[in-house]
Amino acid sequence: MKKMMVAAVCLVMFLAGCNNDSKRAGELFQRAELSFASGNYNLAKLQIDSIRTLYPKAVDVRKAGVRLMQQVDLHEQRKTLAYLDSMMQVKQAALDSIKDRFVLEKDTAYQEIGNYFYPTQVVEKNIGRSFLRAQVNELGEMLLTSIYCAGGSIHHTAVKVSTDGDLFAQTAPSPDSYETTDLGRPIEKADYRVGKDDGGVAAFIVANQDKRRFLLEFIGDRNYTTTMRTDDVKAIAAVSDLARILSAMEQIRKEQNEANLKLKFVTRKMEEAEKAGKE
Repeated sequence: MKKMMVAAVCLVMFLAGCNNDSKRAGELFQRAELSFASGNYNLAKLQIDSIRTLYPKAVDVRKAGVRLMQQVDLHEQRKTLAYLDSMMQVKQAALDSIKDRFVLEKDTAYQEIGNYFYPTQVVEKNIGRSFLRAQVNELGEMLLTSIYCAGGSIHHTAVKVSTDGDLFAQTAPSPDSYETTDLGRPIEKADYRVGKDDGGVAAFIVANQDKRRFLLEFIGDRNYTTTMRTDDVKAIAAVSDLARILSAMEQIRKEQNEANLKLKFVTRKMEEAEKAGKE
């Protein structure tokens, strides 16, 4: 008899505890709903997570929390997409305002991604000249190419750019250098990916573009130094500006794809839950 009474008391205490948990969880859920309604999605998610952590026995409230969390995720991704769309419009307008200043080289027969050049640096205008060329592809990936054809071979794999003072920047050894000849004249080219192995040369030129003179030194078995033309400095600075816009647009596209995938996932989960509830 005593055992039965003890068991009954324990059951009453357990049910009372469950009821208290459900009540407190319900109050927290109401606050989460208010946070969601006011657009404070981060706070709403924290409050829903707290229900899961603090009141594991409040099963019905936790289920309601899951449904509310899905609504939060849905609205959050829609808000993100709206913001990204507005940012893309801003960047597209910036691109449209300057892209006509560049030459886009793209052979659709074999190229999916074209490359932008500054008009003064296209190949046909620079035959037989040693200089530093800039280009950026449509994804915003910028490349510097050192082109040497001033005489005998020097087998250069890097370049150094300096001003009249002690300031300079130097590339790392090129991961992609090659040599050829044109009517017996050696031509050497080396590519440097900006932000990866250009050693900050592009940024250095942009930061110091108001300087009167830049020296370009080809580094190889022996070195060769020449003065950079003003239009080459201008070209690298202009292509750098274009690269920033294009790379920002590419980043926005990646974030849009990610947000759309999350949106599809949440929508599918909500549809599955609704279907299960009707069965």
